[in-house]
Amino acid sequence: MAETLGKMGHDVHLLVFCEGEDLVMDHVTIHRIPSLPGLSSVPPGFSLKKIFSDFLMTVESFWLRRKGKFDLVHAVEESVFIAMLLWMFFDIPYVYDLDSWMSDQLLAKLTFLRSFRGVFELFEKVAVRCSSGVIPVCKAIEEKIRSFDREKLLLRLEDISLLQENSTTLPELLREKFGYQGKLVMYVGNLERYQGIALLLKSFALLDSELLCSLMIIGGTAKDMQHYTTMAQQLGIGSRVFFIGPRPSADLAMYLKQADVLVSPRTEGENTPMKIYSYMDSGKPVLATKIVSHTQVLDESIAFLAAPEAADMAVALQQILSDSEEASRRATRAKEKAVAEYCRPAYEQKIMGFYNELMQKINAGKKLPFQITT
Repeated sequence: MAETLGKMGHDVHLLVFCEGEDLVMDHVTIHRIPSLPGLSSVPPGFSLKKIFSDFLMTVESFWLRRKGKFDLVHAVEESVFIAMLLWMFFDIPYVYDLDSWMSDQLLAKLTFLRSFRGVFELFEKVAVRCSSGVIPVCKAIEEKIRSFDREKLLLRLEDISLLQENSTTLPELLREKFGYQGKLVMYVGNLERYQGIALLLKSFALLDSELLCSLMIIGGTAKDMQHYTTMAQQLGIGSRVFFIGPRPSADLAMYLKQADVLVSPRTEGENTPMKIYSYMDSGKPVLATKIVSHTQVLDESIAFLAAPEAADMAVALQQILSDSEEASRRATRAKEKAVAEYCRPAYEQKIMGFYNELMQKINAGKKLPFQITT
């Protein structure tokens, strides 16, 4: 997003947490909150670390406003509430970029707060209505927004494939390094509960014992890997399951190429996992759970879908590993769709069109300094 806005000619100031690398992007300046003790390894979802980091980000945003004038705030997820403060105090309009409906995510993790669902949803609805435009990441969130604000300027902006074929990293040959046997089933992503890793392990344990295959899981914290390693051992599949930890996203194509099947066993949520677009682009067969998080992008013509139950997942996985021709056909169609609809040029065109309309609305017909013809 930042690269695309910079490419359009906008002067982008990107305010982020203290972790990560300093990337070089045209017309983009990165600002970090202070690196304080205890603020490393901020996990996905709600946490005390994230609350404190957001507080520091709020302070830093006001400091940035004092140092320079900004025409618009592009607020991602909970930072929309920081953007609302800047709007109220300095009359700076904002765009609300939603990767998820936050109240659903929060209440799924902190179930004791469910009686306050109405209050949390009200905050989100106010954030939408006060914005100059919204960018939901998927159809399910778009429909939710349209249910209470049909007139809002809106762009549904799905994620895109992250595969990069020009990696200069020497290939990590997984079979040679880890010595796995047979075909390789692969999962990539964090190991939070909603990702369905327990479901994946249970379904893998139900496969026909004569079917020679292994499971490799890329990503996750040391604590999560230890937890699921113990579970795999208890299920009797410890020797065939490999937890190899995080790997650089720039090398994702190299890893996906070595898999025979790619899986997304997610059990909760509405937003489509970013990895799905890379899975599709890889040309490898995909198995995913039949929940809205997946079905708003995937169907049976381009992927294998199964109920989020171990027995159904095992049957679908057995089918993919046994019927290579049908698996190959669906994988080919998935790649064609990814190249046509979920590629970088399509993504950039959508943003340019949305931002041109947005700036025309904000400037009320004034000549725009960064008008782009799309």
